Amino acid sequence: MLDDAPTVFLVDDDDAVRDALATLLGTVGLSVRDFASPAAFLSAFDASAFGCLILDVRMPHVSGLELQARLSADGVDLPVIVVTGHGDIDLCRRAFKQGAVEFLTKPIDEHDLLDAVQRAVRQHAEVRQRHTTAASARARLARLTDREADVLRLLVDGASNKEAARSLGISARTIETHRASLFEKLGANSVAELVRMYLASREGP
Repeated sequence: MLDDAPTVFLVDDDDAVRDALATLLGTVGLSVRDFASPAAFLSAFDASAFGCLILDVRMPHVSGLELQARLSADGVDLPVIVVTGHGDIDLCRRAFKQGAVEFLTKPIDEHDLLDAVQRAVRQHAEVRQRHTTAASARARLARLTDREADVLRLLVDGASNKEAARSLGISARTIETHRASLFEKLGANSVAELVRMYLASREGP
């Protein structure tokens, strides 16, 4: 649900750092789940979770950037904040290229971390809302017949009734009938609403 309380997932093999960050995040009312390794995180993680991930770069066996790449490849949209005690330009570039929200170096400034977490959670909420809107639009469009879907695509492309009729080899009066059916089935009050719904259906997973 979009109104779920966010969870901050924290993966760092340094117990002291992990405990300190978990305490800090807890003081501002955030729910935190911390893990000492990427493997431990993956074994417990639910891809539908809402929140963000704070990820240390240098860890044994699987690095933070490798975990970030794996999550991205699996289509997980959880925003990632990368932290490291050995910041360099190449690591920073790789993290951002893989979609990181922020790259922070240790010792971590508390205000910078909390600001990054707020931005990451807000970003995830927006992504989830777009996915929900897209799923709703796709469900509505699934009610259309093939011909109605053809007419809708032409309307989205800006075709007039006559142009749509010529393109589909049917009469303008038939196009008008299909248009009326589109408005009724999709619950739209204007062509602009039809266009927005069509474009929304193309977003998300």
